[in-house]
Amino acid sequence: MTILIPAYEPDDRLLDLIIRLKDYQLDPIVVVDDGSGPAYCGLFKTAEAFGCHVLTHAANLGKGAALKTGFHYIRDTGLPGYVVTADSDGQHLPHDINRVAGALHSQATPAIVLGSRRFSGRIPLRSSFGNSVTRGVFALTTGTKIYDTQTGLRGFAPSMLEWLCRVPGDRFEYEMNLLLNARKEGYGITEVFIDTVYLDNNKSSHFRPLADSFRIYLPILMFSTSSLLSALLDFLLLFLFQRLSGNLFLSVVAARLCSSVFNYSVNRKYVFTGGKSSRLQSLPKYFSLVILVLLANYGLLYFYNEKLILPLAVAKILTEASIFVFSYWAQRRFVY
Repeated sequence: MTILIPAYEPDDRLLDLIIRLKDYQLDPIVVVDDGSGPAYCGLFKTAEAFGCHVLTHAANLGKGAALKTGFHYIRDTGLPGYVVTADSDGQHLPHDINRVAGALHSQATPAIVLGSRRFSGRIPLRSSFGNSVTRGVFALTTGTKIYDTQTGLRGFAPSMLEWLCRVPGDRFEYEMNLLLNARKEGYGITEVFIDTVYLDNNKSSHFRPLADSFRIYLPILMFSTSSLLSALLDFLLLFLFQRLSGNLFLSVVAARLCSSVFNYSVNRKYVFTGGKSSRLQSLPKYFSLVILVLLANYGLLYFYNEKLILPLAVAKILTEASIFVFSYWAQRRFVY
């Protein structure tokens, strides 16, 4: 079992964690200094004296980059391939790290093991609110319920190392991308509930609420933008074809076909970039989904426009809103 700890400007809690991990015989330990600077050299030298493998970034590259540096090192040097990642700020207790390690070894098939916090007791508002929002958005868009999507305590099997090195993202969004891409790679997700520890109201956290939240939600935001542009194109073409043909069904089909080609190209290139699917694999699945969405689109549009006697523009907006979440979930899970 290898313990991987990314660290940026840590304090003595990192050394305390290392000592206590060794008491549990959790070894070797790889520590990645993510550009902490000369002021922290002594602390990392002490970690090295304790027997840790210390890797150093010349500048701060982000938590995702630090994790990938560690995964590359573990893979290339032949260290034990079962890896548990933990934070350096004392929020992950050694006995919980040991429990995640045990759960990882007991998996029949490769799966990510998350050390999930219960968020009970006195929790900083930004942490409680942020995780609640992320948990809800993740469940809504992927169909998978995870209690703690932002935990840094995670266990990975040896067969995952190659994948872990190529998942996109260099900062906090990397950990979200792991979860978003896991099912597509054939990896399950298991949760082990751990103690919730926040020291000094989580002041040691280097998480930037605005910038890093934007990075975490970027895949979903990009999909929303792609869907919005496709919907606008579909909207305009629907009215154009309706004006030319006077046939609602043919207009819906023609508009949807054109906007779907645009949507597929954008999503494959810019949104769902972490999957294995080639164009030959994803294209048939995507357009099978298009047919399903097309039928739903026409049915809802007909219902809103013909049965409820709503204007076509209003009916179109309601229809697109109705199928947005389903489309994201289906593309994430089955297409790319």
